[in-house]
Amino acid sequence: MMSGMRIGEVAERAGVTTKTLRYYESIGLLPEPDRTASGYRSYTTDTLERVRFIRDAQATGLSLAEIESILELKSHGERSCEHTRALLHRQIDEIDAQIERLRSARRELTHLVERADDSDPSDCVDEHRCQVIEARSTGRGTGVIE
Repeated sequence: MMSGMRIGEVAERAGVTTKTLRYYESIGLLPEPDRTASGYRSYTTDTLERVRFIRDAQATGLSLAEIESILELKSHGERSCEHTRALLHRQIDEIDAQIERLRSARRELTHLVERADDSDPSDCVDEHRCQVIEARSTGRGTGVIE
């Protein structure tokens, strides 16, 4: 196990910032590093690999708390595959729900754009409301084609 990497080298090799590394240390995702005689942090390749794992896991959409739960299982010598699989399935379910919310929002916006395209600006008489949005959100008709 190689030791002696400084924070900047680990950050560069892992593709994160030094601020990120300090944050990971502050929340316990990374163990407190050894210090050189002059007080500089001194990291091992194990730390570098752990940071790369954290970065890659975040890229899948896992939260730092979820990543910590995986690392905790590993640190106790347990297998984390089932736990990770469950987290990833949940992430897929959340993405699917988000896609449906976005599709619904797109349908609604498309409807509003069509309404705006078909509306007559001279019918817009309320200085506090937009007839296109207000008519749709309240269900009230304002002479706008619905």
